[in-house]
Amino acid sequence: MNTLSIKYPPEILWALQQEPKEFERDARLLLALKLYESGKLTTGLAAKIADVPRVAFIHLLGQYGLSPFGESPKEISKDLKHARQARRRQ
Repeated sequence: MNTLSIKYPPEILWALQQEPKEFERDARLLLALKLYESGKLTTGLAAKIADVPRVAFIHLLGQYGLSPFGESPKEISKDLKHARQARRRQ
């Protein structure tokens, strides 16, 4: 396993009102979310960076307004609306 080390001043912890472990956990999660959102990583690989199970990462995607299907919630809602309309026409 490779390691990424990032230096940060103690003022960051004060500004965020976080302990070092909490900040580092959040930073890993935010990095994983951004790499997933940009299409660079799958949910499985992003979950490994965030150090959470894949199912938990998928749940977290929703909390951050991201879709595990690679589409925005708005796009999924639109697709559902179209599917319901098509079903009524049959």
